[in-house]
Amino acid sequence: MDLELSKREKELAALGYDFFDQVLRPLEIPTDEHGELPEEEREGLKKAIVDWGLAGINHSAEDGGMGLTMLEQVMIEEQLGRATNGLWTCVWRPPVSLKYGTPEQRDKYLAPSIAGSRRGAFAITEPGSGSDNRAVATSAILENGVWRLNGEKWFVTSFNASDFIIVHAHVDGDPDKPTLFLVDNPSEGLIHLRSPKFTHNYAFDHAEIELKDLPLSEDRMLGKVGQGFELTKRWFVEARLQIACHTLGAAQRSLELANQYATERVQFGKAIRDFQAIEFMIADMAVEIYAAKSMLYRLAAEMDRGMDQVVVHARASALKLFCSEMAGRVIDKAVQIMGGRGYMRECPVERLFRDTRVDRIWEGTSEIQRVVIGGQIKKRGLDVYTGW
Repeated sequence: MDLELSKREKELAALGYDFFDQVLRPLEIPTDEHGELPEEEREGLKKAIVDWGLAGINHSAEDGGMGLTMLEQVMIEEQLGRATNGLWTCVWRPPVSLKYGTPEQRDKYLAPSIAGSRRGAFAITEPGSGSDNRAVATSAILENGVWRLNGEKWFVTSFNASDFIIVHAHVDGDPDKPTLFLVDNPSEGLIHLRSPKFTHNYAFDHAEIELKDLPLSEDRMLGKVGQGFELTKRWFVEARLQIACHTLGAAQRSLELANQYATERVQFGKAIRDFQAIEFMIADMAVEIYAAKSMLYRLAAEMDRGMDQVVVHARASALKLFCSEMAGRVIDKAVQIMGGRGYMRECPVERLFRDTRVDRIWEGTSEIQRVVIGGQIKKRGLDVYTGW
């Protein structure tokens, strides 16, 4: 069993770190103070992403992307996760669902999204529907060759940076017909209700929108009627791996900062790292990161070897659960080690503390991940997680 990273993988990790260090890090304080990435910085950052060769990190070379394996993607994503205020999201990853569009849809939405001239958002959650996808109330009704969408969506992340939205709706209001639709932003009948403030400051917004008798031509349906949940699950798997990468990067940066502080901070005549209480916290943080990194790299390598998608989905839930909760524990300890300095907004650890709390909620709460994991164990036995 060869666990050594290849030269290419190490180079991609270095590329990701350098992009974080040279491009994203200088934008952290302005983004936090402004509440979002300032408008005047957006075009320059977009150009930098293209210039650094990071456009379309999650798509094939045939489609215009970087053509990376999943493990190679992880090498970059982990380092981008060091950035605070969700700045990692600026390095666009067009929704994987677009790969299953018609040739015309791929030309109109996927290709320009990979190139960076378009950006899409996902609209799934609603006032009465979060973890329960069957409770989606947004309906799509076909009348005289025109779809009419009606409903309200919450937490549409990056709405104000996106010029189209993938909307999850139920055809004829039937929960057995979940279907995806491509909605241009702006469009007739697409109403921006508000963009609420959250604990973290993020590169872009998390909007609430209304679809009011919104008309769409028949060719704006993505996939087939009833295929929406299947395509959304593929997006969830990718999103959960991204969260694992970003939380791991955030935890790693927090540990490094806390370790440095504990080495330099002197109390009672010695560095505070020499006190067992601090030393044990640093040891626990390192072990948690070691375990998370092992899980992440293993699943990515298994995906590259063609693992069954059902097993991938099962293990992605376990990975997202562990990494998101691991980051909460590690970053909390980093704040504790750094004391008052770690609680100041100018400190990256404080911002990461706020940033990563949502990772136990979005793209499936920790509780939903446990439901998935428990269900997989019932169906397939413990080996799906405890076997090799």
